[in-house]
Amino acid sequence: MSPVVPKRCRISRRNKTQREGSYMPELPEAEKARRTLERLCVGLRIAHVEDGDEWVCRPHEPGELDSALRGSIVTAAGRHGKFLWLETDSGHELGLHLGMGGSIRSAPKPSPRSWDRIAIVFDDGSRVALRDKRRLSRAHLGAGIDKLGPDALTITPRAFRARVGAGRTPIKARLLDQSVLAGVGNLLADEALFDAMINPRQPAGTLSTDALDQLRSSLRVALREALTPKGGSGRGRFARARRGRQCPRCSCELERATVGGRTTYWCPNEQVITETS
Repeated sequence: MSPVVPKRCRISRRNKTQREGSYMPELPEAEKARRTLERLCVGLRIAHVEDGDEWVCRPHEPGELDSALRGSIVTAAGRHGKFLWLETDSGHELGLHLGMGGSIRSAPKPSPRSWDRIAIVFDDGSRVALRDKRRLSRAHLGAGIDKLGPDALTITPRAFRARVGAGRTPIKARLLDQSVLAGVGNLLADEALFDAMINPRQPAGTLSTDALDQLRSSLRVALREALTPKGGSGRGRFARARRGRQCPRCSCELERATVGGRTTYWCPNEQVITETS
C-alpha cells in the first residue's frame, strides 16, 4: 500500500504573520529531545512499537518497526545535528527527526487527535511518543546521518574554516547546508551572523580566518544559550529583534530578503558586504 501524502494546508495571511514568531526545531530542540529520550527510554525493554503512520514511518510498512525492535533493550540515545536515534541491544537503531514541529514526550495515553506519529510502549507500562500535529516528522530504522556534515556543537575551528568558508555561496546558505554543517537552522544562522557582524549574503569564500573564527564562536554562544532550560532557537537576542524589525544594537530598521531559500534579517549598518571580510 502506498503511503498517503498529507494534504497541503492553506495558510491565511494572519496565520502566516503569527508563525513568523514561532520557530522550527533546530539543534538545541533536537538535543533537548535526545535528553528526554535518554531519561525516558534508556535501560527499558520495548514491549511493542505503535508504527501505523505510513507517511512518517516511510518506507516501512506498518508493523515493520515493531518487528525489528520488539523485545530489545534501549541502550543509548544519540543525536547528530537535528537527527535523533535510539540504540538497542539487538543492534537495531530507531532513527527519529522532529520535522517542523514534533516533540518527544511521555504519553501514557494516545493523543486524542491521533498526533502520536510513533510511540514506544515499554515492559514497565510506560509509553513514549513522537507527537507531531503537522505530520512532518520521520521515524525509520537506522540513524540516517551518513550524508550530514560535522555537528555544529562539536566541529573544530579548522574543520569549520574548511567546510563553511568555501565557495561563492552566501554564507547563510552555507550554514544552512546540512551536508556542510549539521544542526543550524534559519534562526540560529541569523543569530550567529548578527553577533559576528557578517552580512548573510557575503560569499562564504571571501571570509577571512578571523571572521570565520568569530562566526564559529558566535554560533557556539547562540547554541549554548539555546540549550539552557529556558532557551530555544527562537529566543535569542536577535530572534526577538526580528519580530520588531529593529536592530538591538543600533536601533535601525532591519533589512529583509530571502537567502538560501529562507527569510533572512540583518542590520544594514553593521552587517555590510565587503570585498574580503
